[in-house]
Amino acid sequence: MKTILSYLLTPIYLLIFGLLLGIFHPIQVVCRYLGGYPLRKKSVDILNFFLLYCLTILGARIRFRGFDKLPQGRPLIIVSNHQSTFDIPAIVWGFRKHHPKFVSKKELGKGIPSISYNLRHGGSALIDRKNGRQSLVEISKLGKHIEKENYSASIFPEGTRSKNGKVKRFQSPGIAMLLKSAPSACIVPFVIDGNSRLMAKGYFPLQLGVKLNYTVLDPIEPAGRDIAELTAEIEQKIKQQLGQD
Repeated sequence: MKTILSYLLTPIYLLIFGLLLGIFHPIQVVCRYLGGYPLRKKSVDILNFFLLYCLTILGARIRFRGFDKLPQGRPLIIVSNHQSTFDIPAIVWGFRKHHPKFVSKKELGKGIPSISYNLRHGGSALIDRKNGRQSLVEISKLGKHIEKENYSASIFPEGTRSKNGKVKRFQSPGIAMLLKSAPSACIVPFVIDGNSRLMAKGYFPLQLGVKLNYTVLDPIEPAGRDIAELTAEIEQKIKQQLGQD
């Protein structure tokens, strides 16, 4: 019965997902021209709230934890494991008060309603993973942006998502460049748990009744730390939270 329901409910969710992207794209455009960044951001927050909580159609149980630990009035570097495309709405909504920007592959900057527009006009870094210099230049720009505005930058140091949820080795260059460009930033380890189970069989069918836990671990002051060691420490903390140590 559960398998049958997943085949019946997944198309409903995906239809709503697509409609939301299509509807909010012109809304973003209008908000940007009428109210600039603040109004457009509100539309993005609302979009991602719906993208996330529409997963309850599939019986998903969504829980955010640890957000009371976040420091205020300073830039944040959100360092997270990467399980699926559903990671993004959770970060946008969970960290909405901290204006999250993303380090994203450049291919996502075009062709996807709402998402591509937000990446291009929201201050995120669109990187060419085949061009190391271009990637570091864009990440540096993002770091300077969050330093100036006290915003946050989200980075997935695994590079690509883990299809089975097992955390891959974290790479340090992106984190190092963000810290160099945003020296007052605090590191926030963020644990995504459940999105890989949601997509255990890919986008169709999505799995029913999955627990989706999004957890902020204790923030880390990076000043004076060796970045490679710091990155390895964050990886280990996330693995421990996921029971993978």
